[in-house]
Amino acid sequence: MAPVKVIKISSLLDNDIAHLILESKQEGFRFVQRLKDEYYSGENIFNKPGEALYGVVDAEGTLIAVGGLNIDPLSSEHGVCRLRRFYVARACRRNGIGRLLLEEIIKHAREHFQVMVLNTDTEQADSFYSRRGFTKEKVTPKSSHYLRLSNG
Repeated sequence: MAPVKVIKISSLLDNDIAHLILESKQEGFRFVQRLKDEYYSGENIFNKPGEALYGVVDAEGTLIAVGGLNIDPLSSEHGVCRLRRFYVARACRRNGIGRLLLEEIIKHAREHFQVMVLNTDTEQADSFYSRRGFTKEKVTPKSSHYLRLSNG
């Protein structure tokens, strides 16, 4: 596999994600389109304290994976973040791209939060997150998995 690089996306407006939107829609997922729509409308631009948007680019600079981190809007607890809009291009799966992106997001999250939650309903994603230390349990509304980031 050609070299890839994880980047912190300062503005989604500067990145072409049309190919990821199209592919994700073909797979029946609408959340990459929601990422774009919410970003462009200003509803979610990952700019609150601790929030971030990351991507993985290939050697040509093409975005091949994306994932964001928000303060969990559905949690009543302080220090809970939510992994959002995590998507890896189909051709780039099962070769460490998702793991690389998730590790960078978790590293960032550990600096700001105590718990990370996410919501998924696919067996493949359940397996992916479970292998990376997430526990399958609903700890906040609309969550399916969580990861304790600190002992706090």
